[in-house]
Amino acid sequence: MTSTSNRSKITPEREQEFYDAVLDQLRQCGYEALTMEGVAARTRCSKSTLYRQWKTKPQFVAAALRANRCVRFAGIDTGSLAGDLREAARAAGEQSGRDTMLVQALSHAVLQDADLQRVLRETLVEPELQAMAAIIRRGVERGEIAEGHPAVEFLSVQLFGVLRARPILEGAYADEEYVTRFVEACVLPALGLT
Repeated sequence: MTSTSNRSKITPEREQEFYDAVLDQLRQCGYEALTMEGVAARTRCSKSTLYRQWKTKPQFVAAALRANRCVRFAGIDTGSLAGDLREAARAAGEQSGRDTMLVQALSHAVLQDADLQRVLRETLVEPELQAMAAIIRRGVERGEIAEGHPAVEFLSVQLFGVLRARPILEGAYADEEYVTRFVEACVLPALGLT
């Protein structure tokens, strides 16, 4: 990422406009089709302005991901593990269309680019995993599930997997209602919760 002094001519609002354009183009066209030219046209600026600030496409995407980081599971604490997991399902389903499109767009590229993979994990994956671990830890501390319960290892994979798989398998995003039903039917029983 470039230093702040190099970006001093761009207002935070303008910078966010660039980031939004990057993420929108990613969702619409995929990583491979994302171009500085496309972002420049959408934001009505010159390519040189973008290249001065972000030298490469991966740097630009990384900056956009960092600037738009939003941890869906952070702050969830209903007082029970089942309640927290239901709330996590609602939070995941609420943004599933936009988030799933973004992850799908980046999924191939992150296998080819280690730096992009690191940034994706750092900005989108790790914060959610940490928030989910906190939810589980509170459930263990309250005695709702045993520490080391075998289903816990697969919990995040199940939630993230249903978000990614449903569009492919059923042609629809895993919205709030779907993810909540999934948690009720599959996740809670696997944990021995009702």
